[in-house]
Amino acid sequence: MQTLNSTPLDTTTQINSPFLEIKNVSKVYPTPTGNYTVLENVDLAVTEGEFVCLIGHSGCGKSTLLNMISGFTEPTTGIVNLEDNPIVEPGPDRMVVFQNYALLPWKTAYENVYLAVQTVFPKLPPAEWKAITDEHIDMVGLTEAADKRPNELSGGMKQRVSIARALAIRPKVLILDEPFGALDPSTREELQDELLAIWRDHKITVLMITHDIDEALYLADRVVMMTNGPAATIGEILNLPFSRPRNRSRMMDSRPRNRSRMMEDPRYYELRNEALDFLYRRYAHED
Repeated sequence: MQTLNSTPLDTTTQINSPFLEIKNVSKVYPTPTGNYTVLENVDLAVTEGEFVCLIGHSGCGKSTLLNMISGFTEPTTGIVNLEDNPIVEPGPDRMVVFQNYALLPWKTAYENVYLAVQTVFPKLPPAEWKAITDEHIDMVGLTEAADKRPNELSGGMKQRVSIARALAIRPKVLILDEPFGALDPSTREELQDELLAIWRDHKITVLMITHDIDEALYLADRVVMMTNGPAATIGEILNLPFSRPRNRSRMMDSRPRNRSRMMEDPRYYELRNEALDFLYRRYAHED
């Protein structure tokens, strides 16, 4: 595995014990024709509050890796630790936002968030359940749509509900599996900016899968690039030197957007070309 380019300008000092540690992880599934190795010898240390994007071709084990961090599956070999504790099952300290929203269709946007808060914090008084729900519905700009059911919401609004529900239970790690992949470009950019604002305000650790190189470069502190499967591993890591905040300020919408300024930086295209070379020349998908 190779790490490229300078350390991000705005990251915190690395500590001896990583917040999230993936150490010598492999995942093997038995099949009728023999063992199938999805991941092999994966090592990654994530700092608390860091934003990490994973990119790679389909079948490279990105979702499998995030499923082990989520606790949905366990590694065949190696360890996945959060704050020095092994991850062996799902828990509210790690919340997942999926591309397909995973909302309960018979409940309103408000009720989807409220149910999550009520389930994770059963000892809180109802007034606090309501306060937490109200706060997070407002955070994603859905107060006026709180009483609508998922079939009455646009794709972007559904994803806002999913993000509000995930953050309302105050996780330590937010796991995003291509959350904006099904959205139109305008909505996608809007939600990217909203996600960065929430991440900045909450100081939460984020791991996100994306197939969009520009999205990864815009959002992340580091971009982890996976080799092709089977037996995929981390090939290279791009450390992004761009200062934050990168999203437009809500108070300064008339000013040029930081997204545009970042894309005018010559380093942006150097990093983009590194990622393109990795994905489409050195590890081109053979279809």
